Amino acid sequence: MEFIDEKIQIYSELHTSVESELLKKINRDTYADVLAPRMLSGQMQGRILSMYSKMINPRTILEIGTYTGYSAICLAEGLVPDGRLITMDINEELEERVTAYFEAAGLTGQIDYRIGNALELLPELQGPFDLVFIDADKENYQHYYNLVLDKMPSGGIIIADNVLWSGKVLGDGPKKMDKDTQALIEFNDFVQNDDRVENVLIPVRDGLMVIRKK
Repeated sequence: MEFIDEKIQIYSELHTSVESELLKKINRDTYADVLAPRMLSGQMQGRILSMYSKMINPRTILEIGTYTGYSAICLAEGLVPDGRLITMDINEELEERVTAYFEAAGLTGQIDYRIGNALELLPELQGPFDLVFIDADKENYQHYYNLVLDKMPSGGIIIADNVLWSGKVLGDGPKKMDKDTQALIEFNDFVQNDDRVENVLIPVRDGLMVIRKK
């Protein structure tokens, strides 16, 4: 995930708005108690998600991949007062923890937290969604993209995480390409050639693909 000089990274974080005390707690708890803590968005990416949400001021947000709830809370910061965020994750073992974080954030009335397979849950949703964050299993990124794009208005934004996959999308490593890497390469190429959208791949953290529906 490290693409820039460590000193530049530290300087950037020192000149980025700080996370709330609750988000700091979620960060600490995740690294102490949960498997694969690097999946958590963290301060820099969390503030980016919050900033995009506040600029869009969405009424409806969809998140595919809740993990420990950090990114959902960041995204919810930009919701209109009566707005709603639907977040889904397949890991039911984290449900009690995540629900407690949402309660602590005072967001239980705005966040609809669902446990299940996103490929089965998404067709049931009506939309429209002003902002979508995709941060789940990489093999299904393109499926998620296709399932949500038609449920978004013109100007709607999709943000997909991990699209650089620690640089493995360059395909120049010594090992055979794994399924996740291949899926992300195909997703990035598909978005790049999709005339329904305009996009920019931002090399921050593990890569964010920001996509705007025309």
